[in-house]
Amino acid sequence: MRKIGFFLGMAFLLCLPAAAQESSKADVFLGYSYVRANPATSGAPSFNLNGGSGSVAYYPFRSLGIVADFGGYHASNIGTVYTYLFGPRLAHHIGRVTPFAQVLFGGAHDGSGAISSPASANAFAMTAGGGLDVNLSQHLGIRLVQGEYLMTRFQEVVGANRTRQNNARISTGIVFRW
Repeated sequence: MRKIGFFLGMAFLLCLPAAAQESSKADVFLGYSYVRANPATSGAPSFNLNGGSGSVAYYPFRSLGIVADFGGYHASNIGTVYTYLFGPRLAHHIGRVTPFAQVLFGGAHDGSGAISSPASANAFAMTAGGGLDVNLSQHLGIRLVQGEYLMTRFQEVVGANRTRQNNARISTGIVFRW
């Protein structure tokens, strides 16, 4: 937890002296997402989920934004998991490159029993991480990578006292800016 706090603090300090250049007030991301799910249940193997995610970010200040992120991830013979997350983003515009850090909170829905018991369940979810955008033009960019720790708190099928899954999410895609 200290490492996350340190990373976010450093990202905030780097964003303060941002050079005076025109930046967008909002962006929309659409892309592919890979999730490595790690059930906490002893003996349950980790598995991969593939899907997509999208987010909308509004920047009331140059480097500070508010993000709404939605994703859906599927694994054959296991099922589908959806996430809906909201929170702050710190971004630092350096020419054509925009690194960012964010912490998002919200929920996850396991509609098929892939992770949870009962078969359809909602749970708390959060992400902490960041990414790197490359701006191709004023209104179009590529998110080279977005990597995050994704924590969910589903009540698992086995091991009733285990409710925390430590997962990883990696995304890439297109960013539209206004």
